[in-house]
Amino acid sequence: MVSSPNGAVVAADQSGFSKAAGWRDTRLDVLRGLALLAIFINHVPGQIFEYLTTKNFGFSDSAEGFVLISGIAVGLAYGGRFKPGNRLEASWKAVKRAFTLYLAHMMTTCMTLVLFISSAWLFHRPGLLCEVNILAVLTNIRQGIPALLLLGHQIGYNNILPMYGALLLMVPIILYLESSSPLLALSVSATVWLVAGVYQIAPHNSLVEGFWFLNPLSWQFLFTIGIVSMMHVRRGGTIVRNPLLLTVAIAYVAVSFVWVIFKLWSLGEVLASLGLPTVITGFDKTFLSLPRLLHVLALAYIIISVPALSQLFRRPSDHPLTILGRHSLNIFVAGTILAMVGQIILYLTNQDKIVGPLYVVAGIVALFVYAYYLEHKRLGGHGSGRPVETPARAVAVPIHIRHGQRLDRVGR
Repeated sequence: MVSSPNGAVVAADQSGFSKAAGWRDTRLDVLRGLALLAIFINHVPGQIFEYLTTKNFGFSDSAEGFVLISGIAVGLAYGGRFKPGNRLEASWKAVKRAFTLYLAHMMTTCMTLVLFISSAWLFHRPGLLCEVNILAVLTNIRQGIPALLLLGHQIGYNNILPMYGALLLMVPIILYLESSSPLLALSVSATVWLVAGVYQIAPHNSLVEGFWFLNPLSWQFLFTIGIVSMMHVRRGGTIVRNPLLLTVAIAYVAVSFVWVIFKLWSLGEVLASLGLPTVITGFDKTFLSLPRLLHVLALAYIIISVPALSQLFRRPSDHPLTILGRHSLNIFVAGTILAMVGQIILYLTNQDKIVGPLYVVAGIVALFVYAYYLEHKRLGGHGSGRPVETPARAVAVPIHIRHGQRLDRVGR
């Protein structure tokens, strides 16, 4: 049992997650904050920090981690509300959140277009118009604009939010199946993932050949695993810490590390020779191939199962990474826009080895400053402590449990 400063008591299970619906596990925010930083760094390619992110040390990268964490957060935010008599309201909240993500995606898309087009004109560098998949829109405006609005064409490095928005639209179905049987939810989700991967089923692009860069029909499996796991914990279950399973997870992560570090991709041909589908033996990100899926799950299991490592990510509610992860959508949007500016700067400076890293450092500082600004607003302009009650809205006072915080705003 864990007590809060004001005497409130909640039960904490062996997985470390609070079973009370109202509490926030700061590990999710810290890990999400780290994922946001890695996404920003990776979206400014051509500078040295890009080689230090997780994608260089294993099969999966920050995108897989972000989706798994998001599934867990959805289980926390919507799982308790999705009950008979309240399912329509909970579903509507998920739909509204998906629409918010659509608006955010349109914002980053428009800003990307404005930045690249104006920079090409101001600096007399028409080559910028050939970057990040812009040219297909500019050469066919009549079809290009509707394609952008209908998500039939996505600008490069602006393709995470459409996938995540599609996942949120699936939340009512996932939660309904999970409420009937967690095994049913996982089975249906796994089947959709496998069929989509084997038969290459995904939303198609309308201006160029190919699919969405991140296929929601594939990524929903990882998302569903996060939701089902969290719902299991909410009901009083635990994530079993099995020494053998932990050993296998560590071994898999180690093999993945060696594979990527020494670029043993030719061994993939040996796996392909087994005659199994590419989604089982390959490393494709669009269809979330099995090696990538297993890697992020192995990492998650290690973090949960090793107490010292798990505690490392459990930071206070006012820790910089906690604050960064708490405002994930705003930070993601800001990070995307900053990344597009960074790409332009690197293009104009011919991938300067000093300018690139300096810009990334400045961008990270800017993201933290913005996160603190958002936190200051969230706390009613008081900078720290508890938000004040206002006549217009009864603002719930967050109650802290060690490093936990209420989930009043998650998923809204």
